[in-house]
Amino acid sequence: MFADTAPTQGNHFLNTCPPASRIFHGRQQILDTMQQFFSQDLGKQRVYVLYGLGGVGKTQTALKFIEQSQTHLRFSITCLIDTSTRETIDTSFKNIALKLKIGETAEAAIQRFTAKKEEWLLLFDNADEPSIDLNKFFPQCNHGNIIITSRNPGLCVYAGADTHVDNMEESDAVVLLLKGAALENIPKNRVASTAIVKELACLPLAIIQAGAFIAKSRNLEGYLTVYSTNKSRLLSEKPAQSHDSYAWTVYTTWQMSFDKLSPLAARLLQLCSWLHYKEISEEFFMNASKYQSQSAIPAEQDLQGSIMAYSLMEFEPDQKLFSMHPLVHDWCQRSIVDQEACHSSIVGILGMFISCIPHHDTKLHSLKLVPHIDALLHGETELFPDFSDQYAHIYAAAGHHTKAEKLRILVIEKHRKILGDDHQYTLRAMHYLSETYFSLGQLEKAQMLLVRVLEIQRQVLGYDHPETLESMSDLAAVYHDLGQFENAMQVGILAFERKKQILGEDHPSTLETMSNLASIYSVLDQLEEALKLDTAILERRRQSLGEDHPDTLWSGNNLSAIYMHLGKLEEANKLQVSVVEKYIHVLGRDHPDTLRSLSNHAKLYRYLGNFAQAQKLNMSVFEKCSQLLGKDHPETLICMYHMAETCIDMGQFEEALQLGMLVLEKRKQILGTDHVHTARSMGQVGATYNFLGLYEEALKLNILSVEKQRHILGDEHSDTLKSMANLAITYGGLGKFEDAKELQVCVLEKRRKTAGEDDPRTLRTIVHLAAMYHHLGNTEEANKLALPAQQKLIGDQNPCTLLAMGSLTAAYRISGKVKEADDLDKLFPTFVKADE
Repeated sequence: MFADTAPTQGNHFLNTCPPASRIFHGRQQILDTMQQFFSQDLGKQRVYVLYGLGGVGKTQTALKFIEQSQTHLRFSITCLIDTSTRETIDTSFKNIALKLKIGETAEAAIQRFTAKKEEWLLLFDNADEPSIDLNKFFPQCNHGNIIITSRNPGLCVYAGADTHVDNMEESDAVVLLLKGAALENIPKNRVASTAIVKELACLPLAIIQAGAFIAKSRNLEGYLTVYSTNKSRLLSEKPAQSHDSYAWTVYTTWQMSFDKLSPLAARLLQLCSWLHYKEISEEFFMNASKYQSQSAIPAEQDLQGSIMAYSLMEFEPDQKLFSMHPLVHDWCQRSIVDQEACHSSIVGILGMFISCIPHHDTKLHSLKLVPHIDALLHGETELFPDFSDQYAHIYAAAGHHTKAEKLRILVIEKHRKILGDDHQYTLRAMHYLSETYFSLGQLEKAQMLLVRVLEIQRQVLGYDHPETLESMSDLAAVYHDLGQFENAMQVGILAFERKKQILGEDHPSTLETMSNLASIYSVLDQLEEALKLDTAILERRRQSLGEDHPDTLWSGNNLSAIYMHLGKLEEANKLQVSVVEKYIHVLGRDHPDTLRSLSNHAKLYRYLGNFAQAQKLNMSVFEKCSQLLGKDHPETLICMYHMAETCIDMGQFEEALQLGMLVLEKRKQILGTDHVHTARSMGQVGATYNFLGLYEEALKLNILSVEKQRHILGDEHSDTLKSMANLAITYGGLGKFEDAKELQVCVLEKRRKTAGEDDPRTLRTIVHLAAMYHHLGNTEEANKLALPAQQKLIGDQNPCTLLAMGSLTAAYRISGKVKEADDLDKLFPTFVKADE
């Protein structure tokens, strides 16, 4: 595909259409559409508009259609009208009149087409000037055919059909480049050409110019290296040898359009060239225009004005979004004379827009803003602290915490230098940096910074200032993730009570603190208290923010987890499915909040017994977390922990051991040996050793896990009881049946109290205890316990159940109860046998 033909000069114009370029390629879909359009409704005048950016090949597409149509449609006469100006239009029609020997005026030619009822075709080429009323030059009749090529989409008002001519398909662009470079279409050349056409965004005119340069230099592989340092020259240079009569280069064709823009429209285009070339929101400028200091910001009517008329930008009216072709975007930025002033202006404009976003809506806007901030930060202009702070908020909301960290450190340094260490703005910036450390999993740094900030805030702002209370709430969250649950509970309750009094129960900040407090209750097994808080939070956020708001979805995810732990799997599944779908729609699949929700969903699959689906989802989340957050981030390690748990569920104990050991070592290094997550990993690895029959290796880990979790969580916490049960199994495997029995009795008493008699964990404990009684010769007590429990567990294929039944089967055989052992083997096809 090629660029448009050049305007033809005066009387040298031939009143027939020239052929398409000799190396024309592609655009078959457009050609087929035109063929179909002009083949129907015979007897009516048909108008087709091809519009798009200069250089995309509108004219060449029209010429190729006319060339092909001679074998099908057989137009009686085809004439090209140079529509660049009123003068060239007049000259074109005069030449037609002279050629047909019907007079010497344009009116004579137009009248001839009006009167002659036949299938003539007029190509109104380069109809780019918005001020020209083309209707005056159309033959006023119900027959004939017209094609218009234009950069102005507004001419579609004339069309029976129209096509926006855009970039070429990549495969067609490769063929065009190789044709222009006079190179063979072989695999090696196609690989190099693909990289080139991608860099040129598949713009036909740029590809033609590149082909001409390569044909001259005979260096296809080296073109991109030359292009990277000589872009402006290569896109401004007219090839000495050409395949068509197009007079302009890539850059000059756009410069011609740019020169026709009003000053405000030209400035808008330059401002937008500093942003990302896609999805530039009209709101950026409308909000910023409210600030009187920004008097040079274009008004709304200019935003949709002459820029679109020349296709230098496109506008999507429903979403009110602008976009630019990547090469136009680059050319425009390079052509700015006052680059620093222009960059500084758009930095401020975007910063002002961000400042108008309500705090609770930041996540909703963050994803569409990140590409623009990325583009702006490539500039050389130094950012004001306020704007750096705004940009950091967007990065943080989008989950780009490393980028946020750099900006927030910069803000703190500037505030300290100008305002001092104790100024409210400096403290606020330090608080935000602590949030970033928290999100990056750097908990010790977050704690140190928050404690320092809170101490100064209490002195400078007072205990009940909203920012002081916010720091308290965040400190509680840090304590929670550090496993310091007593501190977390104490600080969290204090922050919550004060926020209720000062801000009210329904304030977003109060609800956020409630959410943190619910998480603390949940990890401490106080599930009913957590359920009460999370249910209230979800309902209030639904009412105030709506069903699809990220904060509402966060609450739904938390509540689903509580349902899961309470065994309310139907409620958990219904809520979690909805939350995941909405997260993906609102924030995308790669946002950290979405990944956490997906991780929770994988855990729910485990609870529902869908282990294969759980593992597949776990792996997907793990890969994304590793990529976005890092392999050592707490969320990544949680994914790995759950992957190991699922491997255990599936009987893949060697894989579970490898994963579990890796997580344990990393948690020891990052969190220390006294953290609750480290203790859980110890218990998980110890349990895996049990499944593998490696009881000596399991013993030390299980003892340590029990000690740590008793200290951190207490004797009756479900995690502590799980570790105690694992240790009892280890004792049994080592033949220490009395120790195993005593520990199982203790676990059973507590599980009956906390989980209930019929909870699967309680029933498994009973079976293990029965096995120990058998080993100790107390058959009567063993049978009394075992029979009811094993009946209730029939059908449960959980590995822990199978391990318990394996222990009981072994005990039966040792006791000489072969029939009972065989019966159990039929009911529970155990893949793990306790040592006999």
